[in-house]
Amino acid sequence: SGTSMACPHVSGVMGLLKAAHPNWSPAMMRSAVMTTARTQDNTGAPMREMDGKEATPFAYGSGNVHPNRAVDPGLVYDITPNGYFTFLCSLGFSTKDLSRLSSGKFTCPAKPPPMEDLNYPSIAVPALRHRMTIKRRLKNVGRPGTYRASWRAPFGVNMTVDPTVLIFEKAGEEKEFKVKVASEKDKLGRGYVFGKLVWSDGTHYVRSPIVVNALD
Repeated sequence: SGTSMACPHVSGVMGLLKAAHPNWSPAMMRSAVMTTARTQDNTGAPMREMDGKEATPFAYGSGNVHPNRAVDPGLVYDITPNGYFTFLCSLGFSTKDLSRLSSGKFTCPAKPPPMEDLNYPSIAVPALRHRMTIKRRLKNVGRPGTYRASWRAPFGVNMTVDPTVLIFEKAGEEKEFKVKVASEKDKLGRGYVFGKLVWSDGTHYVRSPIVVNALD
């Protein structure tokens, strides 16, 4: 168990995905592995820590990997090189800092978006103050379909998704959505709390863990 075993297993799965989808970006493959993972153990019960307590995404990440499901995830969260560069700008790096990475072809926006907007398959808000809106973008890598959102908000956090329905008419089509989170004043001070977001067309289940630390 642990990272010593997870690393070679996931590396092997990524090799299989690259063989099945040679044109997918590394971010698309990572998304497929993460969003098709499951948080139950091999008995169907929630995964637990060594002391018997129910585990959280801080222990299992996205969950147990399912390679066959990862080959056909339905939707993926893709990230371009410019997406990573913009994320680094949000962390305080300058255009000059990134010049070697970008070969001088990227300029930081005047007002970088929040770092939470990196199009990653999970959502983490390490310092929620009152409320925040997080943006994500999904790409269809399967058949045309209609995906509906369902979610479980972290404890003490009001959460909404807009829109709640995404209609994809062709492969490669991308759609954006927003996740809005707001802290409940009488339930602060519990540290990191956990939830999830699932997009499904009835066949595919695109899962994302959500982690929020509400400060005020």
